[in-house]
Amino acid sequence: MSNQSKEYSAEKISVLKGLEAVRKRPAMYIGDVGKRGLHHLISEIVDNSVDEALAGFCDEIKVVFNKDNSVSVEDNGRGIPVDIHKEEKKPALEVVMTVLHAGGKFDKGSYKVSGGLHGVGVSVVNALSSWLEAEIKRDGKKYHQRYEKGDTVSKLKTIGESRSTGSRITFLPDPEIFNNIEWDYEIIAERLRELAYLNKKLKISFLDDREGRSGEEKIFRYKGGLSDYVKFLDSSNSAIHDKVITVIKEDSDVPVDVALRYNDGFNENILTFVNNINTIEGGTHLSGFRSALTRSLNSYAIKNKLVKTNKNEKITLSGEDFREGLTAVISVKVAEPQFEGQTKTKLGNGDVKGIVDAILYEGIQEFLEQNPSIGKRIIEKALLSARSRAAAKKARELIRRKSALEGGSLPGKLADCSSKDPEMCELFLVEGDSAGGSAKQGRDRTFQAILPLRGKVINAEKARIDKLLSNNEIQSIITALGAGFGGNGDSEELEKPTGAEFDLNRLRYNKIIIMTDADIDGSHIRTLLLTFLYRKMPELITNGNVYIAQPPLYKVKQGKKEQYAYNEEEREFISDRYLKNNKNQKIDLQRYKGLGEMNAEQLWTTTMDPETRTLLKVSVESISEASKLFMDLMGSDVEARREFITSHAKFVVNLDV
Repeated sequence: MSNQSKEYSAEKISVLKGLEAVRKRPAMYIGDVGKRGLHHLISEIVDNSVDEALAGFCDEIKVVFNKDNSVSVEDNGRGIPVDIHKEEKKPALEVVMTVLHAGGKFDKGSYKVSGGLHGVGVSVVNALSSWLEAEIKRDGKKYHQRYEKGDTVSKLKTIGESRSTGSRITFLPDPEIFNNIEWDYEIIAERLRELAYLNKKLKISFLDDREGRSGEEKIFRYKGGLSDYVKFLDSSNSAIHDKVITVIKEDSDVPVDVALRYNDGFNENILTFVNNINTIEGGTHLSGFRSALTRSLNSYAIKNKLVKTNKNEKITLSGEDFREGLTAVISVKVAEPQFEGQTKTKLGNGDVKGIVDAILYEGIQEFLEQNPSIGKRIIEKALLSARSRAAAKKARELIRRKSALEGGSLPGKLADCSSKDPEMCELFLVEGDSAGGSAKQGRDRTFQAILPLRGKVINAEKARIDKLLSNNEIQSIITALGAGFGGNGDSEELEKPTGAEFDLNRLRYNKIIIMTDADIDGSHIRTLLLTFLYRKMPELITNGNVYIAQPPLYKVKQGKKEQYAYNEEEREFISDRYLKNNKNQKIDLQRYKGLGEMNAEQLWTTTMDPETRTLLKVSVESISEASKLFMDLMGSDVEARREFITSHAKFVVNLDV
């Protein structure tokens, strides 16, 4: 270990200059100064420790929420270098902590692969913290240095001896930078769990030691790696084969690790990672996976004569058919990844597609030859999907023919807006004809369109594509949005009816606003709509087009004075204020359970007017957790749903029974 430590020294720290800009424009470096940006600070430090694990020098990471709300991240890696940097004339630790773009990631000899590619992580965290302390164990000694708001406030000191190596970073975010310093335990736990699945030799512990917390420590360690990850993601579904298909090749130029399994559902759930970064937009590694999966399964089906058709039926199995009911995790390690844009969400390295394709094709072929019964079940499921896809194609044709017969392409019950500029337009998906009528009367016809929905929309989590497309409400939504439907795979694999595949550029409304009653039925309809959009038009959510309207829960009235309250706290505050000013006059309280209880003017003022309304933007923090949530809530596993309801019951504020 000592020889390896010498290889990672001050000479390996490259410097690009500049740090003060971080405090002036923090959003440029961490996205925002809200909840997401705050939690990103922890990820930056943890990712550095995981990079040590990727390099083979670390197998344990500890994360602690301390009593004073600071956070500590400790690893047993090599320890950040502390010798003097030749150019900066300072200890290398101080350079890493105080200079932007300084770190071992810029020297190819220090890290073969890395998630923290820009080398801004720890210095950005330091700049945005009230204080940060670094404790380094290295070369038989233990070192300490303290920083405040990015500036060094103590010299590097030797504070003891150590037989082990590693780094421990403790920091407290600066309240001058962040709106609210309140750590969300689940956000960090989800990321640590994900990292433990992706790095099966890594043990990650997480302790919440804040005041009033349990102090319980969680250990994330999964010796099965991605195989265990697939089982976790797929736990709410019924698998059609217990054994997870795994393909691992670590001695390749691009190490590849893939795990996949099929369930009896109809949605695909594929997660992709590059150097532990969740590439939510996919990229060349995903293309290679899809290509190999389609080729290998088609080859197996033909070779074993598993596709049997009669003279009246011609079936061609496509990539879409082979991905129905598939849960898969793809993880690759790339020395110099090329990501499209600054968000690291899509891999662009062209050579990766061919490498993944070749490795996976060979691996799947080998597995199927050894497990013929599983291969047969997979092909049988794909055949059912192909027949369903053929029926769905007919449903699409019926939708188009119906529109043509009615003399237009828009559903009759849609009250469209006059503006033709999608950026200015918004569509309200409204529960019920009564509320739809009020919304139509109260809206601004220039830019607001109303689509009333009758009854509960079909559950996209449990319905095949042909059943989904035959549903009247789903047809109306697809037609109104104008962006098409389907076609979420590689273009060369799918048979796409002209103009039918989903295209965000054809979307007719920039905002899609779900507006339902504030009761149990309203919540169910909202969840059904979100399930459909998330499963079948996920681009709408990742692009930030989907919102949830927030109608008021109460109207508080005292004499001629009245005010709307959107939650219990507001109701109490308004009532107390009214009583304080006039204790002798009675307060009338009206509880709204349905949108139809409000007239057009009230609905406009409280829920639809851009100047006064509140909208919740639908976004996804964790793809894996979101997918599992929809499986738990809307899937066939009753026990998973019961467990979710039981564990979250304590958070319920209003319950209609």
